[in-house]
Amino acid sequence: GTHPLAGHYKSKSDFLAGTFAKLGKVLPNGAQLVVEHLLVKDDQSVVELHSLATAKNGLRFDNRYCWVVHFDGDTIDRVRAYLDSAMVARLFEENPI
Repeated sequence: GTHPLAGHYKSKSDFLAGTFAKLGKVLPNGAQLVVEHLLVKDDQSVVELHSLATAKNGLRFDNRYCWVVHFDGDTIDRVRAYLDSAMVARLFEENPI
């Protein structure tokens, strides 16, 4: 993707630094993610989520997500995340870090 959180992250710490740490700078109470649906089969899951967050400037960050997750045993080894990238771009445009 091309939005401010897009990237290929090689570890959990890289992912947290590249996404939730940045979101924490513009969303005072964090992303506030809520799971709507969860499907699990074998070593994969699909997670639908939405955010209840409000940005520093008052923008409602009502983003929707779909994560396709792959497990290697008890460890998540791959995730593809789909979201409203225009909303993410707007969030950081209106709340620069």
